[in-house]
Amino acid sequence: MSTSNRCILPVLTALCLLAPAAPASAATTDRDAPGAWSAAWSAAHHHPVPGSDWFGTNWSMTGFADESVRQVVRVSAAGSQIRIRVSNRYGSQPLRLTGATVGRPDTGAAVRPGTLLPVTFDRRRSATVPAGTEATSDPVFLPVRALDAVTVTLYFAGATGPATYHQDGLTSTYRATGDHRFDHRAAAFSGETSQSWYHLTGVDVTGSPRTRGTVVTFGDSHTDGYGSTPGADNRYPDQLAERLVAAGRPLAVANAGIGGNKLLADSTCFGERGVSRFRHDVLAQPGVRSAVVLVGINDIVGGGYPDFGCGASPVVTAAALIDGHRALIRAARVHRVTVVGATMPPMKGSAGYTDEREEVRDEVNRWIRTSGEYDAVVDLDRILADPSDRDALRPAYAHVDFLHLNDAGATVAAAAVATQIR
Repeated sequence: MSTSNRCILPVLTALCLLAPAAPASAATTDRDAPGAWSAAWSAAHHHPVPGSDWFGTNWSMTGFADESVRQVVRVSAAGSQIRIRVSNRYGSQPLRLTGATVGRPDTGAAVRPGTLLPVTFDRRRSATVPAGTEATSDPVFLPVRALDAVTVTLYFAGATGPATYHQDGLTSTYRATGDHRFDHRAAAFSGETSQSWYHLTGVDVTGSPRTRGTVVTFGDSHTDGYGSTPGADNRYPDQLAERLVAAGRPLAVANAGIGGNKLLADSTCFGERGVSRFRHDVLAQPGVRSAVVLVGINDIVGGGYPDFGCGASPVVTAAALIDGHRALIRAARVHRVTVVGATMPPMKGSAGYTDEREEVRDEVNRWIRTSGEYDAVVDLDRILADPSDRDALRPAYAHVDFLHLNDAGATVAAAAVATQIR
């Protein structure tokens, strides 16, 4: 779980980025209005990165040309209509989307016959998304229940250039040569697959009287789900959504985690620093009403180390990390978003553990736990710890690297977070 290249500009500079004086965003202002949209699935995007043995296969550097990209995602809340959001945030040229469809998935890349529907943007079937921006589709009348899956197919006739994407999708994405938007069969997509998401950054829902806004989970690979079973929707935010549904609590959950992400340092591989991207990836989500923050371990473990070809970031202090957390809290309050702080889970036994780094983790966790600055606290440090060694994860919850959570650990984390969602 590591990151970063460009630095910690002085922390005060980072804090200025998140000290908005503007009024509350439309995402929060309109979340309770009739017909309001709620983000029911999301992926936080970052720069294209070459594939490797470490990162696995991905298509981000070359992008797509005369290819259809099929992605299956699970929405966390119900609605009578959906819309998709397409990102070119890290593109080097305008993204020309020839067309898109949505439908109900069958098995793998197959779509249930008769369910494929065209997606339009400003009533047009094609869209051009300028570099550095996103596009939101028109509503599509495709009723969904909470925890239903939706298949989204994007077709690019011309060359896209490098693709804005999310590395650790932990879900199969399919591609095929040619236009297969309306092809319900899996055969055309039987070739190479990828475990990343491309250009698709959100699926929103509206039209259900029960869905009342979105909880956005923010952070690094603990939130992104590294260590959980691929293809099983066992990330802690997925299990949080399941718990809210089971409890009859009508809230969507959107995941804004990026594996390797840091709070204070940028990375061309693992995304903008948390204090910068929080505004876009959390506060701009449609219907956001609560945020759960679990971040900082990569700043501690990765400080001073080369970052998988992405440069290195400075060693950080507990005081600097606490200032970064305070910046997130202030930004959330301005936007009337309730913000829940999670302590960083134990890491003893992992490759980056040292006594000095443990002291920094302990100090930041102590502040999260006792300062009263977060609206609520989830003490994952204590909940997930091994009773015989409080600095280590309980073995039953630990991935093989002793840093990340396995499915059982994600289950425990989701249960704890659910108790603090209001």
